[in-house]
This record gives sequence, C-alpha cells and structure tokens, in this order.
Amino acid sequence: MTDALPRYRTGDEALDRAIVDLLEAAGLDGHDRQLFEMATSVLRMGREGLDRLDLKIVSATLKELRYAFEVFGPYRSVPKAAVFGSARTPPGDPAYEAAAQLGAALARAGWMVITGGGPGIMTAAMEGAGPDHSFAVSIALPFEPASGASALPDGRSVHFRYFFNRKLTFMKESSGFVLLPGGFGTLDEAFELLTLLQTGREMPSPVVLFEPHGDAYWRSFRHFLEVELSDPGLVRTEDLSMFTITSDVDEAVEVLQSFYRRYHSMRHVGGRLVLRLREPVPDALLDHLNAEFSDLVAEGRIERCTASDAETADDDVVDLPRLRFRFVQTHTARLHALIREINAAA
Repeated sequence: MTDALPRYRTGDEALDRAIVDLLEAAGLDGHDRQLFEMATSVLRMGREGLDRLDLKIVSATLKELRYAFEVFGPYRSVPKAAVFGSARTPPGDPAYEAAAQLGAALARAGWMVITGGGPGIMTAAMEGAGPDHSFAVSIALPFEPASGASALPDGRSVHFRYFFNRKLTFMKESSGFVLLPGGFGTLDEAFELLTLLQTGREMPSPVVLFEPHGDAYWRSFRHFLEVELSDPGLVRTEDLSMFTITSDVDEAVEVLQSFYRRYHSMRHVGGRLVLRLREPVPDALLDHLNAEFSDLVAEGRIERCTASDAETADDDVVDLPRLRFRFVQTHTARLHALIREINAAA
C-alpha cells in the first residue's frame, strides 16, 4: 500500500504487514484499502473465536456476493428493471400476460429484467424479455422450483442461500422496479423497497405498481397506506408519491425511462448531495428548482458544480454536468419530486 495503513487493523503489526505483503504478492494494487480491511475482518473473526455457524454465514455471504458481482459486472452500463410478483400466477392469467408484455416492452426499450427465477410472474417476465435480456437471482425454497432460470444462458443466473444477499443484489443492480400482484413475498419486496427509498438507503429509483385492467390490487394497497399510515401521520403524504400505479404497459416503461431522461446518478461528497446529469440545466430551470424545492436545502442554494476531487479520483462519470446542495436528509420523497422536475423540464 502506498499510503498509511487504515485505522481498521488486526492489532498485530506483523500481521498487518503480512496482509500488505500478501496483497502485493497477488498483484492487488487497486482498491488496496478495501481489500486490506476485508482481509483484516477475516483474520479478526478467526482470532476472536467465532463459532462455526457465524463463520459459515460470513463465508457463504462473501462467496455469493462475489459471484453476483461477477455475473452483473459486464452489464453495469445497461439499465435493468427488477420485476416482482406471484410465483403462483398461471399462464393465461391477465397478470401473467401483462408481465410477459412488460418484459418484451422493456427489452425493446434497451432494458434488461431481473427476476427471482421462479415460476409465475417471474417466468412470464423472462419469457417476454427473452433469455438475452434476463437475469435470475433465485433462492432455495422447498415449495418453489427455479423453473425460469433454467432457460437463461450460462452465467446469467445467481442462486442464493440467504434472502438478504438476494435482496441486496436486486436493489444494487436495478435501475427501476416493477411489482405485479403477489403474496407475502411480493408485499415484503414492496415494503422493503419503499422503506429503503424513504430512508435514503437506496438510490432514488422509479417504482411501478402494475395491476391488470379490472384489478384493484395496488389501488387497495394505496388505500391502506393512505388510511392507516398517511392520515395518522405515520408516513409523510409525499412518501406515497414514490410509486406510480398503472395498468398500461407503455406507461410503465415510460415511468422507468423518464426517470433517467436528464438525471443520471447521485453521490454524497463533502456534506453535499451531488446530482449527476446527462445534460446541463438551463438558468431558468435552476432558478425554478431553487424556488420550488428550497425545503430540501439546509443552507445556501442548489448550484452547478464540476466533479469533486473524490469523484475524479474514482473516475466517477467526471464528464457529466452536476448540481449540488446541502440536502435535508429527512425529505427523501421530495428528492424524487426534484428529480422528476429536472427530467420533465424542456
């Protein structure tokens, strides 16, 4: 390592140096700080006498995530939509047909789909998108075969032991989310996704709740949220704006695509939130954003900026135009509204 060792160490100077020597011998001179800390964690767990079950969990987690990163790595530049829904929906059901149409429409729009690899809605979405535009992240369940994943090319399916690794992969690799009617698992995904977006632990992303024509599944869901959560003040009213309910395939795809029309990504740098954009905002729009979204700014204004030193060091889309401001962290749903406003403006 070319700089000082991280603060997080084994506590044994000779062992710390041995880790550095091992990384250098392996030719791992990139991201050396993170690799040093990972190796340190392994040695500290061994020295702290963790029991066999603890070590099995850590070992399986690391192996699963390593393989998932390898599978998705070559496709990071391609937008992907996670599609959730019931494994029990049979072919011919309106929701099954809608999922297949959605998969096909997403593939035509240049997106790929990620499903749980099981039957029902998952298989339908992959059938619609086609094997070359699909990924499966499956998990071992005694009552649900991973039927859809078998049709995918080699290297496009990841099998998980732990739900938390699977959920992390869904969230990390997806640029948008589509949920069709389903059971406990689908509702679990819906609530966890909304929780992560609401708390800012997931990057702002478009969410579509899709119900076939004549079905009120998600409208009933929204009614519950309004009456039992929003009206008593258990969630903010604007939190319900983080998703769109539709029965139209074209609208669903438009919701996903339009979220990235001008907005590209974001990153926190030096106490400020930096929004990276595909094209710069004109002066009139910048003035409008400052007037309309002043509640999101802790101090100062929303302003243009160039890539920070940290972004430049990471080669993090440094050529894109940017906006930055000191973000009021409790207003995450309003941040979604700001992004939509940036995208909608001419």
